[in-house]
Amino acid sequence: MAGHRRVTVRDIAAETGMSIATVSRALNNHHAVTPATRALVHDAAERLRARIGQSGKPKGGAVFVRCPYVLTDYFGLIVSSIAETLTLHGRQLVLTAGEAAQRTPLLADLDGRDGLTGVIVILPPEPGDDLVELQRRRIPFVVVDPRTTLPRDIVSVSAAHFAGARRLTAHLVELGHRRIGVIGGPTEWLASDARLAGHNAALADVGVLPSGELLRSVEPNTDRGHGAAGELLDLPERPTALVCFNDKAAVGALSAAAERGLRVPGDLSITGFDDLDLAQATGLTTVRQPLQEMGRMAVSLLVRLLEQHELDALHIELATELVVRSSTAPPAGR
Repeated sequence: MAGHRRVTVRDIAAETGMSIATVSRALNNHHAVTPATRALVHDAAERLRARIGQSGKPKGGAVFVRCPYVLTDYFGLIVSSIAETLTLHGRQLVLTAGEAAQRTPLLADLDGRDGLTGVIVILPPEPGDDLVELQRRRIPFVVVDPRTTLPRDIVSVSAAHFAGARRLTAHLVELGHRRIGVIGGPTEWLASDARLAGHNAALADVGVLPSGELLRSVEPNTDRGHGAAGELLDLPERPTALVCFNDKAAVGALSAAAERGLRVPGDLSITGFDDLDLAQATGLTTVRQPLQEMGRMAVSLLVRLLEQHELDALHIELATELVVRSSTAPPAGR
């Protein structure tokens, strides 16, 4: 706050890109400093004083964050990072969350909320037309993890689903697996398409064609993962590995394998996606999504929109990381 924090020479140097010595000379009206440089330094100092004076105070209206899902470890990490980053920017948060929020469409949820300055929506279940209408209302907004393909001029941030899935299946291929079952997400989800395409690309690298017999598309939860895995493992020629849409579906697959007396990874390799706590607890090979960074990036993009900065990249994909644990190994007999 203004009475507890002063603008330093180092602050001004970082703001202007000048050396500390140059800033010091400008502040002391040294004869070797040009009037233009002196003016730049004093302007930067005033800007910094204004920021410090406003720290801790809300800037403008509140930011509305909508996450129509239960705030479990996946969505909870994203929302928590959004809340923390908004606080760092001195902006208030208005949050609606939980599956009950799905019964109220986005636009209806916004109606009657006064004083909002921007919106962040997470995996919105609404059709793209609703987002276009939100854009038409000239409300700055950012989509986190879009469910469906967005118009080119809508700002979004997500994980690199294709690249992560490709690297995951490539890991199985390198171990020697060729007959790989896939427990994918809902067919209408953008992430489902991208991850399946990444999986198929890794198979194509070794000349293996995808098989419809080995694909199941389900809601990505433990129960549906268990059921889909059971169907694949009961095939006359069962797969030697299962690639699951997320860690929850993979945990269901682990249970289905155990019920059939299959050892993981001795008889069957299983992989997930997300790297939630349960993946670490079960020794699951998976792909780590940068969930907290997705939240931070969403706030950064929204703040730039609010401050009317130019955005060259509107659709940002953050890199994922393959995490190899004990649930994958070469196929039995290899």
